[in-house]
Amino acid sequence: MGLYIGVDIGGTKVLAAEVTAKGEVARTARRTTPGRRVEVALVEDALTEAVLEVADGRRIDGVGLAAAGFVDGDGERVMFAPHLPWRGDPTRSRLEARWGTRVVLDNDANCAARAELALGSAAGVRDALLVTMGTGIGGAVVLGGTLLRGRNGMAGEFGHMQVVPDGLPCECGGTGCWEQYSSGNALVRYVRARIDRPEHEDSLLDDLCGGDPATLNGPMVTKAAEAGDRLALKAFAKIGEWLGIGLANLVAAIDPELLVIGGGVSAAGDLLLGPARAALEGSLVGAAHRTVPPVVRAAFGPEAGVVGAAAMARSGY
Repeated sequence: MGLYIGVDIGGTKVLAAEVTAKGEVARTARRTTPGRRVEVALVEDALTEAVLEVADGRRIDGVGLAAAGFVDGDGERVMFAPHLPWRGDPTRSRLEARWGTRVVLDNDANCAARAELALGSAAGVRDALLVTMGTGIGGAVVLGGTLLRGRNGMAGEFGHMQVVPDGLPCECGGTGCWEQYSSGNALVRYVRARIDRPEHEDSLLDDLCGGDPATLNGPMVTKAAEAGDRLALKAFAKIGEWLGIGLANLVAAIDPELLVIGGGVSAAGDLLLGPARAALEGSLVGAAHRTVPPVVRAAFGPEAGVVGAAAMARSGY
């Protein structure tokens, strides 16, 4: 069978997983991402720790890296990553030498799309868009059953489409990017800005964060929303609305048959997707005169990236 490991590197966490040929996650290891204002070596140390923990002394047959950044057409370098320190570094070859095994590299959303196309929500679908919501927004385009990578290997960077001119500053250096209004960061920012208001003094979120809004995170907001907390539900309604508005723009451009939502924020399910579907219907030009594509959660949820990355390593890319 061999040991194939997928690694998903996002803005806040590293997830490494042993994945079977059927897409089953057998063993995982997690690390915190050191951040984007650190030495690249610290990020690669975190990756190494997670990979070696999963391997547990066994020989590794291949590792697939799903990176939250712009990966070049050759799958060698992360040219730019808004939430990570890579800037054109020879990531693949450097880690291949360090780990002593074959390594393949692609954008995290592309890896998630590979998993969903082969074994998940997009199986059998020829034209689909995948949007991953985590620290930011990533995306992948599938046309004619084939993953579209583009001239530079950077297709699908939906999160950095400008949706609000002169809007909120983004870590990419631009302003008004979609991910500043619909992402894990946007979700938490919405709550932190409102939790101290009198109307939210009884919010479950205050208990979850121990009275310190700076410690709030996405899973806390999801837990509170699932318990019916008004502020958390308002946050998901707003983030979901912005998700639907962005999806409407993508559908107008590409007209896919399916929209798949993955990434950590997708764990909220219909708390997020319900408002997104409503906003998509309300924003999409000619919605009453066309088939509006379904909006579904990725079958592999937040693990889609590692499943696709491991499959990529198994197949040799």
